[in-house]
Amino acid sequence: MVGIVMFFVALFALLLGFPVAFTFGGIALIFGVWAEGFDMFAFMPYRIQSIMENTVLMAVPLFVFMGLVLQKTRLAEQLLESMGKLFGGVRGGIAISTVLVGALLAASTGVVGASVVAMGLISLPVMLKYNYDKGLACGTICASGTLGQIIPPSIVLILLGDVLGVPVGDLFQAAIWPGLVLVGAYVVYILIYAKMNPEAAQPIDRDESISRKQEVFNALKAVIPPLALIIVVLGSIFAGVATPTESAALGGAGAIVLAILYKQFSWSMVYDASKETVKVTAMVFAILLGATAFSMAFTYTGGDHLVEQWMLQIPGEKWGFLIITMLVILVLGFFIDFVEICFIIVPILAPVAELMGINMTWFAILVAMNLQTSFLTPPFGFSLFYLKGVAPAGVTTRDIYRGVMPFIAIQIAVLATLLVFPEFYGM
Repeated sequence: MVGIVMFFVALFALLLGFPVAFTFGGIALIFGVWAEGFDMFAFMPYRIQSIMENTVLMAVPLFVFMGLVLQKTRLAEQLLESMGKLFGGVRGGIAISTVLVGALLAASTGVVGASVVAMGLISLPVMLKYNYDKGLACGTICASGTLGQIIPPSIVLILLGDVLGVPVGDLFQAAIWPGLVLVGAYVVYILIYAKMNPEAAQPIDRDESISRKQEVFNALKAVIPPLALIIVVLGSIFAGVATPTESAALGGAGAIVLAILYKQFSWSMVYDASKETVKVTAMVFAILLGATAFSMAFTYTGGDHLVEQWMLQIPGEKWGFLIITMLVILVLGFFIDFVEICFIIVPILAPVAELMGINMTWFAILVAMNLQTSFLTPPFGFSLFYLKGVAPAGVTTRDIYRGVMPFIAIQIAVLATLLVFPEFYGM
């Protein structure tokens, strides 16, 4: 029972606000030494070396750098302005354009915070100006900003691929349909909501000085450059021309080219993006090292066997295991970050999934879709905090919480269809 006690102590420490990496590492050291002595950690240097030599994880800083460079090119602003004018005449059109831009930003930048902040600064004031319901406006922006967690190239999928031993390219391919279905579900919900509540999502008047043809041309001019980058990055993986790490490097170079095309390139911009990349990468790898020590102590104290025995006894065998797993990850997502879940919870569950003969690519996509929900769920959903930080004074936390609830329900519904009808998604 030492491993189980260790797990709940770590969870409690995280809820108290202790730093994640040091919590995992410190608790692993205390319980590991108590249970097995210092000899338990004799192989720790070799594990650290193995992590640092892992070429798959090299894709993390490269994709983060790509996203940060694109964030600084005014890409989101131009996309939102062009798409907003294109769909503005439709009831709920600004919200629909926000979802579509969110999907494009997800596939080109993948940085949730950047997407939510950009759309919160640009799209939210426009929606409020045209008397959109505050909840619908806030929920649309938060949900659209989290699409980067499931639409490739996603940092979550890279981490899950490493943890579960599944090729990242396979995960990227498998995630495309669930991501597109989610985007479609958001758009359908907005159209239905606008139809049932006409005053809550009014269309905007067209600018008669610009022809429809010119609007379409402006939209294409804003969409084609990031779309070309997406095709190059993902296409090189799917065609087998490049590994995910090589395509991430290609994406970083492509982002620099786009910065030059948008006339936003400067060495100070590259320096700022590089500095932020180092911060994010250091955070991810520090958590990974702490999680490695934790999983080692958890395994040595027999915690993995207890979890395995308990999971194998769940009624319903494979389906019982999957339902319980999804519920546990969903609930944990209310309180802790996706990185901790990837490095601590998933490695505990993965051996049981393999024993039950579950397709690990499908299992990874289920987990990724579930982890996306953690960005929206109160009280610690990061998207909610990002939006609140840039929202106008009239938008309350209650408006944001109320707005995300239907989108959380949509995500859970899509997750349920992915669980029950995997063949529909090509799994």
